Amino acid sequence: MKKLTPWWKSAAACLFAAAAILTASCSRPASQSGDSMSVMIKGSDTMVHLVNAWAEAYMTAHPEASISVTGGGSGTGIAALINGTTDICMASRDMKTEEFDLAAKQGVEVIEHSVALDGLAMVVNPANPVENVTLEQLGSIFTGEYTDWQDLGLPAEKIVLLSRESSSGTFVFFREHVLHDKDYSNDALFLPATSTIVQQVAEDKGAIGYVGLGYAESAGDKLKVVPVKKDADSPAMLPNSETVKSGEYSIARPLHLYVQKSAPALAEEFVAYCLSPEGQAIATEAGYVRVD
Repeated sequence: MKKLTPWWKSAAACLFAAAAILTASCSRPASQSGDSMSVMIKGSDTMVHLVNAWAEAYMTAHPEASISVTGGGSGTGIAALINGTTDICMASRDMKTEEFDLAAKQGVEVIEHSVALDGLAMVVNPANPVENVTLEQLGSIFTGEYTDWQDLGLPAEKIVLLSRESSSGTFVFFREHVLHDKDYSNDALFLPATSTIVQQVAEDKGAIGYVGLGYAESAGDKLKVVPVKKDADSPAMLPNSETVKSGEYSIARPLHLYVQKSAPALAEEFVAYCLSPEGQAIATEAGYVRVD
């Protein structure tokens, strides 16, 4: 197991990746296929938008490079990295000790790169009159203790809970940091993609969900982002680059790229691009928070 400098001290440079459906020869990682200019990337749905933006810019400058990016969730990406079916994993959570141990048993040495920060935006339908929520209230909502918006002193409306599936790093992060490892409500709808949460919230007055900051910004007035308070006596905070980077916004985390040490040199070159001034500017433009 090998890690780079912690995310809050990072200062390297790279792009990364995305785009396109890869050719049939890329059904396995480039490190196995022998094509040093092809890289496969898989994992966090939260990061797909960002990595695609990096990939498009990188492949425009380097047309000889071929980069494939697919989502499926952080857990799915980590499993693919361990079993050797992807060169790079996108993860919106830290790899667990047991995952590093399993990788080592498989002979896969993993390098961690923290390439951006993200704030989880709590989103509701624009017609919802809620002004802010505390972390405690969010816990009560997502564990099913609160089932109607009137439990928060609002007009009666059944709460419709929307969450990512358990393979998602965002699912895991939210359960650990907001639900304090309690189970989600049995009434929660577990959806396969962040874009589906955006669509459902935009259509349902009673819905509430969590999405990455970039998705919230892209959705514009289709969604209402709800300010979050650490507790009843704290100020309500919206997620943005300043509040996420300062730690004032409660629901924030680093975003990682995990790379096989045996991956093509192109993989590390991408990561270097992501962490470069140009790559970090792209992260900002895409609605994420830069780490430099």
